[in-house]
Amino acid sequence: MENHDHGGVSPLDRVVRDAASDGGSSPGFDDRSAGQPALVGETNVLPKRKKTRRKRASRSRAAPHRASDDASEEAFNGDASKGDASHLRKDDPEHVRVRDGQAHGDGTSRPEENSPKRKRRKRRRRRAFVREAVAETTAKETPPQAEAGKSSRSQPARRRESEQEGQRTSYAALDLGTNNCRLLVAVPTRPGHFRVVDAFSRIVRLGEGLSREGRLSEAAMDRAVSALGICAEKLGHRKPRRMRLIATEACRSAENGEAFIERVKHETGLTLEIIDRQTEARLAVAGCSTLVERGTEGVVLFDIGGGSSEIALVDISRHRTPRLADHIVAWTSLPVGVVSLAERFGGHHVTRESFLAMVDAVSEMLDRFDDGGRLSRIAAGGRFHLIGTSGTVTTLAGVHLGLARYDRRQVDGLWMERDNVDRMIETLLSWDFEQRKANPCIGADRADLVLAGCAILEAIRRRWPSERLRVADRGLREGMLNEMMAADGAWRRRRQTGRGK
Repeated sequence: MENHDHGGVSPLDRVVRDAASDGGSSPGFDDRSAGQPALVGETNVLPKRKKTRRKRASRSRAAPHRASDDASEEAFNGDASKGDASHLRKDDPEHVRVRDGQAHGDGTSRPEENSPKRKRRKRRRRRAFVREAVAETTAKETPPQAEAGKSSRSQPARRRESEQEGQRTSYAALDLGTNNCRLLVAVPTRPGHFRVVDAFSRIVRLGEGLSREGRLSEAAMDRAVSALGICAEKLGHRKPRRMRLIATEACRSAENGEAFIERVKHETGLTLEIIDRQTEARLAVAGCSTLVERGTEGVVLFDIGGGSSEIALVDISRHRTPRLADHIVAWTSLPVGVVSLAERFGGHHVTRESFLAMVDAVSEMLDRFDDGGRLSRIAAGGRFHLIGTSGTVTTLAGVHLGLARYDRRQVDGLWMERDNVDRMIETLLSWDFEQRKANPCIGADRADLVLAGCAILEAIRRRWPSERLRVADRGLREGMLNEMMAADGAWRRRRQTGRGK
């Protein structure tokens, strides 16, 4: 029968249409099971629930960055139409519908469209969605240079605070030797250690020609004063709490050594202290104390300088105190260094014969040193080794490691076995002057001095044979810093204030 009054819509479809237009639901009837909706003219009449879903899906597609999109959309558009909702999470939208206890015709639940609870939930979800979107947009749109600018604005203040802290707690040590001028400025950290905040090193060859003339040459003094002027500027900027400035063998043995010290004070404002050989040996030991491991019973520590070489015998077979220098049982200072020995035997062209002649000359000096056999028993055991602190041993270590550029971090504290040292000395003997000069760990400044240092090292190894040698890129400056900080109670003070980390 024709239904002219309803545009050809069957009674059953009319019921569906009316129910959808009223926004309600029919008991025992699921609008999703009715198949295709009836046509009224050219317009699809869709149930209101489906229209609501389309709006939500459209809104979800417009905001793909929402955290719960994938999970919630799958629950909303997929299996949520089934009667069993046990697979849903508690925070899923469909689970909320089931939990509210308003039954659909398929056994699930459906809240009323305009219920107060539903409106409140929608408002909460909308606010959370807006907050997330705003936060993400702000993070994306914030230019990185703004953050960098913010930190850069505070950098000057932090730098000023660091400089003020360094001025209050820093210590400085300067060592003017026969060959080098070196400066260290450091602040104490944990007990027995410090952090370097400034450093300077330059080869000045102050003792050049000293072994022949007995005096410091004008050219050598000019080089030293120039380097000391740079040190004076650094010290004036840092304003350390305490400092110690020493001069060693060149000024000690030169006829015009005292006159040179006065010139330095007049031109740079620095007052240098000429120390004796015993003090030099003690400072060398103090600077290397952290390189002596637990369980070691005896050490022969040597510092091969430009004009002299200091050797200290350290017995720690009994109770060990924090100050390693307290355990020195014998010491000597040889009046020979790399500069004086190279000037005597030649440093550019070194043959095997001239090298052995240098070793014999140093060995004769060592034979005159009577140590009373204080380390003979300990040296025969396995808990004994040598520690070398000088440019000679650090150069050997750099060549041994094959470094493309000298790196103190890899050299300081390195262990070298006897075979390693033998092989390095043989390698240097096989090179001519140009080959030594071309090596990045030797260079032009040490090419004519390194084999003279190896000769002194070989004489020491003959006198105190050891299977191991530990390399120390440290010495007098570190010893002075250790002694000043300990005497000043710097580590105790930092421990009390909690800054000793």
